[in-house]
Amino acid sequence: MPGFEIFGDEERKEVNEVLETGVLFRYGFEGARKGRFKALEFEKKLADITGTGFAHLCSSGTAALCTALAACGIGAGDEVIIPGFTFVATFEAVIQAGAVPVFGEIDETLCLNPDRLEDVVSSRTRAVVPVHMCGSMARIDEIKDFCDKKELILLEDACQSLGATYKGKALGSFGLAGCFSFDAVKTVTCGEGGGIITSDPKVYQRCDQFADHGHDHLGGPDRGADDHPIMGTNYRISELNAAVGLAQLKKLDKIVEIQRKNKLAIRDAMADLPGVSFRYVPDPFGDSATFLSFMLPDEKTARQTARNLAENGAPCPYWYDNNWHYYKKWHHLLEMKRSAKLAFELAKDLPDYKNLVLEESDEVMKRTLSMQIMLNWTEADIEQRIRAVQKSIC
Repeated sequence: MPGFEIFGDEERKEVNEVLETGVLFRYGFEGARKGRFKALEFEKKLADITGTGFAHLCSSGTAALCTALAACGIGAGDEVIIPGFTFVATFEAVIQAGAVPVFGEIDETLCLNPDRLEDVVSSRTRAVVPVHMCGSMARIDEIKDFCDKKELILLEDACQSLGATYKGKALGSFGLAGCFSFDAVKTVTCGEGGGIITSDPKVYQRCDQFADHGHDHLGGPDRGADDHPIMGTNYRISELNAAVGLAQLKKLDKIVEIQRKNKLAIRDAMADLPGVSFRYVPDPFGDSATFLSFMLPDEKTARQTARNLAENGAPCPYWYDNNWHYYKKWHHLLEMKRSAKLAFELAKDLPDYKNLVLEESDEVMKRTLSMQIMLNWTEADIEQRIRAVQKSIC
């Protein structure tokens, strides 16, 4: 991770094929494009890889989340349960839908704890969005069972976990829809891009329409002949971005294989270090291995270890202090700083974000460090990392 580490002739070939036609727009221009539809080809391959019926590309992972929420019917006043450890895009998308983010606890999977979902369900809850963080999975079977029992929509944020599976089934394919990100630092990159997978034809149809101003795409070469069954917005991906991602997607098996090999080498070397435990991975064989996440005995030790690792040339994110991924630092949300009144403010009994405390999540995150696993590491690089870790943890 990330895919840009292995850019090569494959990406250049796909991009050049687009440039040769001069058609950068994903729709229409059939005469000029010479049968080349990179976004469509990407979508078919993504659906095939994930074992789903349909896939739709968007301009970003955030756009994918916004589109999927709309396609699943999530709207004004609906409550949506999400974790406090995610990227800000998760709650941004919920708010953009006019819905209300409600935060649930995580456990040592670093994902939503299904045992604590009952604590935050209300009569207004419409959906649960587990986020498969750092390349691995939530206890997704238990979360799905909970959603089925409560008749809630399950929408998976798998933006960080392309290539990961649970019991052989692709993450993102357990719910009504699943979302991926293909931005600059993801396992597969388009530069900017995102995708939605679903096996529900109606959800796919609404995604296809919503992300392109409501076009039904039934007018053929004349976009002006399209009807507009619903209102939408512009979340389209370009053919250039899709071309880069298509070449990358064809390398996914190789990428995951390298990540797993590199992660295992470092994990094995850490196995007997004092005070170290590892993130709980419900299905180790399905881990895409983008990060090696490990816990120290307490916050003080974790902070000192993070400093030691940085000094020894092996920096690891300490998520508890992270501005973008943990709720403690989301001051813009906690203090409701925004450019205009939000639709969800019209709902009654809004959560008190300013005083939000997730005690169980804090206890996990205070102790957690994550090492990003890179694709271009040599054996010497891995040995250097192992020495740095052994020197830093004592």
